[in-house]
Amino acid sequence: MREDKRLTRRYLTLLVGVGLLAVTLFGGIAAGAVPVTLHEVADVLRGLTTAENYRIIYYIRLPRVFCAALTGTNLALAGCILQGILRNPLADPGIIGVTAGAGLAAMALMLITPELTYFVPFAAFGGAVLASLIVFMLAWEHGIHPLRLILAGVAIAAFFGGGTAALSVFFSDKIQGTVSWMAGGFAGDSWRHVLMILPYSCVGIIATLCSYRKLNALQLGDDVAASLGIKVERTRFFLLTLAALLAASAVSVAGLLGFVGLIVPHIMRLIVGSDFEFLLPASAIFGAALVVFADMTARTVFSPVEVPVGIFLSFLGAPFFLYLLKRRMHT
Repeated sequence: MREDKRLTRRYLTLLVGVGLLAVTLFGGIAAGAVPVTLHEVADVLRGLTTAENYRIIYYIRLPRVFCAALTGTNLALAGCILQGILRNPLADPGIIGVTAGAGLAAMALMLITPELTYFVPFAAFGGAVLASLIVFMLAWEHGIHPLRLILAGVAIAAFFGGGTAALSVFFSDKIQGTVSWMAGGFAGDSWRHVLMILPYSCVGIIATLCSYRKLNALQLGDDVAASLGIKVERTRFFLLTLAALLAASAVSVAGLLGFVGLIVPHIMRLIVGSDFEFLLPASAIFGAALVVFADMTARTVFSPVEVPVGIFLSFLGAPFFLYLLKRRMHT
């Protein structure tokens, strides 16, 4: 009976999440400096209109909302993976250096060879993987210890953050174009950005959702996982690479967004439990809804001034992180 109630709550959470995501997607398309009705949005999606708001909806709002949804999904799944393999609810792509590595590589490409911006996802993924490998090597001592991995990640994040600051100094004449990207946001995102993030997202999301059994096994401890036939270190490295791919693709179109990978998986774990069969899809859905909602709020609350969504999420995520930290210190 208790198991039936838990299963019902999990499926209900997923259903509510899908409904919430649909509402935020339509709201994100309709909200803005130019008012757009939901009827107009529906007509554009069905290809039944060429009204004057068609260009606003199709060429500005739609790609922006899609980028926000994919970014939220990718960051939430990356955080979920990292919290699973490290067995630490405070882990996310920003805290262990993955985002900083992706950001430095992407920014270097945009500043040094701006004509190659289409390859930003490749550069971001390379930077994320490099940061992950360095953290992995620093944390290795007869296997990977989760605490060492986090401490190494914090140091690498600081190092790559210094590299980003150095680029800002050396290329001060070109930095203006990347300021909004560093703050994190979706202003100016087009269908080109959707095509940049979409293939990496599809690969990363499908591979992650298919890895729930491995993540569940790792929760039982390395010895138990090994007894179940899991090659622990190889699996951990594969999952870390998946997290790097997801985080890098998000960074390539959204810039340096923080705390999504921390907040969403943690809240979802409180609601649906630690079974990754439900935790992964719930985190993906609510991560997408959170970022779309945050972007919609950031560009409408102070209209006509648009606040970068990264700033909005930082004000939301930092107090939550401190709350989690304080809570863990008293347990």
